[in-house]
Amino acid sequence: MKDFNRLLSYVRPFWIIFLIALVAMVLGALFETATLALLVPIVDQFVKVPGVASSTLFDLNKLIPKDDWYYAWLTISLLLLVFTIAKGICEYFSSYLMSKIGQSAIYRLRTQLYDHLVEQSTAFFERHRTNFLVSRIVVSCSAIETAVTANLRDLLREGCMLIAMFGAAFYYNWRLTLGAIVIAPIIGILTTKFSRRLRKYAEESFEGNKLLTDATQETLSNLTIVKAYRGEERERTRFGKIAWFIAKANLRSGQTAALSPPTIDIVGVLMISLLLYFGLREINEARMDAAQFFAFLAALFRSYDPMRKISRQHNEITRAFAAAKDVWNILDETDVISEKPDAVSLAPLEQAIKFNDVSFSYQGTTIPVLHNIDLTVPKDSIVALVGESGGGKSSLIKLVQRMYDVTGGSITWDGVDLRDATLAGLRQQIALVTQETVLFNDTVRYNISYGKPDATDDQIKDAARIAFADEFIDKLPNGYDTVVGERGSMLSGGQRQRIAIARAILVDAQVLILDEATSALDTESERLVQKALANLTRDKTTIVIAHRLSTIRRADTIVVMDKGRIIERGTHDELMRLNGKYRRLYEYQFAEEGSADTLEVNAS
Repeated sequence: MKDFNRLLSYVRPFWIIFLIALVAMVLGALFETATLALLVPIVDQFVKVPGVASSTLFDLNKLIPKDDWYYAWLTISLLLLVFTIAKGICEYFSSYLMSKIGQSAIYRLRTQLYDHLVEQSTAFFERHRTNFLVSRIVVSCSAIETAVTANLRDLLREGCMLIAMFGAAFYYNWRLTLGAIVIAPIIGILTTKFSRRLRKYAEESFEGNKLLTDATQETLSNLTIVKAYRGEERERTRFGKIAWFIAKANLRSGQTAALSPPTIDIVGVLMISLLLYFGLREINEARMDAAQFFAFLAALFRSYDPMRKISRQHNEITRAFAAAKDVWNILDETDVISEKPDAVSLAPLEQAIKFNDVSFSYQGTTIPVLHNIDLTVPKDSIVALVGESGGGKSSLIKLVQRMYDVTGGSITWDGVDLRDATLAGLRQQIALVTQETVLFNDTVRYNISYGKPDATDDQIKDAARIAFADEFIDKLPNGYDTVVGERGSMLSGGQRQRIAIARAILVDAQVLILDEATSALDTESERLVQKALANLTRDKTTIVIAHRLSTIRRADTIVVMDKGRIIERGTHDELMRLNGKYRRLYEYQFAEEGSADTLEVNAS
């Protein structure tokens, strides 16, 4: 019931449309009942008692001529046509309006879920796999969409029809109807049992689909490795096991769903068989005539169709609740970087970014990854972070962007604690170029202007020119309107890097965070990327995880990190004279490269 109420909360804003749809359903059920009520005058035409007409619902018998069979049949035919057309109109409006409600409700749910995910912190996405979250937006919301758009509509429509048919049956003979109602608790118990089993199997199926999405994405995105290590058979086996798990859950669900309607049919037919006997007694005792008895049976038989459909729709809604449970779990889990009510918007950097005795541990662990970091990054300076993998370099730059909050100490921006600043204000002042170049499956223009959507064409082209990307962009099939493919797959590594640099140039933020790519490029691409980076860092406060010698030598301060601590700092020449960790790193990396341009030190 809790899940049902929560699902209905997305429907409540459209209660006026819902009320109109419900009225259309009620009218449709009444027109269907009126059509059934015409069975009495139809039977009267065959079992004719001159001058006498059996009473029926809505006093329709008064509209039928009693002594003129031609006009009687003509009137019955016209009424059947009118009632059928009216019922069709009501069904059209009820279906359309419920579909409108369903689509609007699911739109709200999907956007709420997406907005919720976008607001979460980096720690949230470290706990949940991307494929799982995508599956909740696509697969689970689609199941809920079907429940609201189709299943809820049919449940209400058939419920109105069931009430109307029982009302008609009660009108013709209340004694027989009360006897028939005895079946309701039996059907209710059966439906509940079937629903519980279906929900269990549906939850297994949704869990399997989540695993299947993960397995498929992993295999297809890493297909080069799979083929290189001859892992095709292993991946086929893994995929097959998960697919069979889903198939078994769906098979058991289908078995239960297939068993439900015939079981209810059997119970219903048994009850009707008894009613036939008691109905004959009612006719013999003149409590009803043959025409009314036929109409009573028709209403009763017609009521069992809604019963079966309600049972089926209840089963489908039960499956949707299993999907809704996954969505609610995501919506109920919140892990955001909070802002203070009086948070300030940061002004452009004027003095320095300072790390004051900063310590940091990732959520769920007590092991620090950063220990007592004290570091000053003056305005317009370049600070290069170097060190072996796991040294804490990546964690440090994430703290500057407030992807996480420090667990000890503070980071200040011109004396303002980052925790006292708005997130939007902070991130507006920072441009980011990541080690793995991230491009969207859209045009070159879209990717360059991602940080500044209102940029003019001239500004976009200027940024591309400064990043030395304009020449190759002009040679693309559609220039700046060329779609770059998934993750920029249509471009070379150097081209992707230059577009990412152009994106950062266009933002024109005062502070630049750069995690240099470690991937090797051809000589010409490397030269262009280096020139683009030089343009990007000019007159910028830059914190860079450095992998290239040219970057390290250009840095005002080199910070050597090891196991979450700063163990050395200074210029290149100062650190070489110190004859410590930096010199060993330098000699190890460049022993055979001499004056090579790249310092291959893995980022943490």
